[in-house]
Amino acid sequence: MKDAHFVVQRPTSPAKQLLLLFHGVGDNPVSMGEIGRWFAPAFPDALIVSIGGVEASGAAPGRQWFSVGNISEENRQQRVDAVMPQFIEVVRYWQQQSGISPLATALIGFSQGAIMALEGIKAQPDLASRVIAFNGRYASLPQRVATTNTIHLIHGGDDPVIDLAWAVKAEEAVAALGGDITLDIVEDLGHAIDDRSMALALHHLQYTVPKHYFDEALSGGKPNDDDIIELL
Repeated sequence: MKDAHFVVQRPTSPAKQLLLLFHGVGDNPVSMGEIGRWFAPAFPDALIVSIGGVEASGAAPGRQWFSVGNISEENRQQRVDAVMPQFIEVVRYWQQQSGISPLATALIGFSQGAIMALEGIKAQPDLASRVIAFNGRYASLPQRVATTNTIHLIHGGDDPVIDLAWAVKAEEAVAALGGDITLDIVEDLGHAIDDRSMALALHHLQYTVPKHYFDEALSGGKPNDDDIIELL
């Protein structure tokens, strides 16, 4: 699986951030890499890698993380759980290869890729500090959240594949548990990413200060310099 990837940007000096991109069903890492190119100018010191799903899907070079054939609310979590060890393995692999800690790692996914990113930090909160989920959802809503994760949901208002209601439920559930989450609705957008979606994602990664920084400040703590350079 580590071979199913496309490096969008590799800085000449040691990387300071790691941005990992995850595509939807039937897509591929090269195609999703085009989304990664939007992030490159804003994060010139970031290693940006687009990751392919673990199995073939449809016509080559399409891939997926899990089959959506006969998918239901009853079996979706089981399918995600079955492939989660491989997902976590590939994130840890790129962190090890780059020398970048989870604090400076962002998982950026679209559709099924967004599901895997959200479920990844649900399974292991220390996997990454940020998630950008374009038109995604949880397989099942979390029962607890970590305050060290910052989640940005960006969803088309007219999405016919993953209804906006799933993003609204996710935002409400995470917020109710004390988590750090934002939801941006892109009007008149279906199951897709457009320039408005990308502008929102870039704004959040560059300017949205994680909630745990405020919590640390209120408690008298202070994030160290390595934290500050994460994704701000």
